[in-house]
Amino acid sequence: MHVCTFYAGFMQLMWVSGPTGRVRKISITLRTVSIAVGILAALLIAAGGILHFVGLRIAIEARPELARAMGGVLTQAEQDEIEKSYKERLHLIQEKLQATSEEIIQIQKLKDRFMEMATPSAVKSQVPNANGKGGPHKLPDMSVKRDIPLIDALDGSLQDISEFKKSVSEINALWAKQLVWLNSLPTGIPVKDNYSLSSGFGLRLDPFLHTMAKHEGLDFSAPVGTPILASAAGVVSRSGWDSQYGNVVEINHAEGFKTRYAHASQLLVRVGQTVKRGEIIAKVGSTGRSTGPHLHYEVIKAGTHINPANMFPKVR
Repeated sequence: MHVCTFYAGFMQLMWVSGPTGRVRKISITLRTVSIAVGILAALLIAAGGILHFVGLRIAIEARPELARAMGGVLTQAEQDEIEKSYKERLHLIQEKLQATSEEIIQIQKLKDRFMEMATPSAVKSQVPNANGKGGPHKLPDMSVKRDIPLIDALDGSLQDISEFKKSVSEINALWAKQLVWLNSLPTGIPVKDNYSLSSGFGLRLDPFLHTMAKHEGLDFSAPVGTPILASAAGVVSRSGWDSQYGNVVEINHAEGFKTRYAHASQLLVRVGQTVKRGEIIAKVGSTGRSTGPHLHYEVIKAGTHINPANMFPKVR
């Protein structure tokens, strides 16, 4: 026979068992119930943690994708692969930046050559020194948006740098092409250093007959032996003696230009020879129809003489 007795705050169970009718009693208080519930909850939490840990270990070893689904966990191999991808992209970015820097250095050199071509030799010594440079060191803006994965941000930066390098390379190639073209035009001064202009282009009194005559070039007075320079790259079409010009050199250039260098004391090039801009082709003398040591210099375009002074760089 079982009997339940309720009291305030606790419950008492009594039952009679066996032929002897022995009475057994169990008192269940609120405190006892609370402790039992707490112990049960702790056991359930511990069991759940153990199962979760064991499950993740099994998933990591057997199915990494399941591990990611369960807890966002990466295997060491996957972590190494991600880091390898980062390093590869950073290395490519570094290479692109280095190559771009070299391209920019080449452009700087081309710019210096343009400036050299555009600066008359008489004023080159007055050109300000352009080596002074300064300012704070600020890296290019490579900020990464927080909502973009790092690997995507690196790929985007690599693409931007590649496009920038392509643009720099195209500019470099264009400038190099323009420089080759300018080198083939007779814009250089044909005498090195110590000279003075003694006769201009156009009408003048003939130095021998003292009558009006056309002068189809410029006369540069200079000591005998002063180097005569090719005013542009080209091919020598004449190198020899002429009764009027004395020792004379003629060079064919691009765009139908031809230059003539007369009254030389010595010729240093032969017909058919390719010469560079600024190359020494002869030396100043007073041969032919000449009153003293000088270079008579002519520029001819498609058979028509033009004023050589119009081909020289302008000093502003």
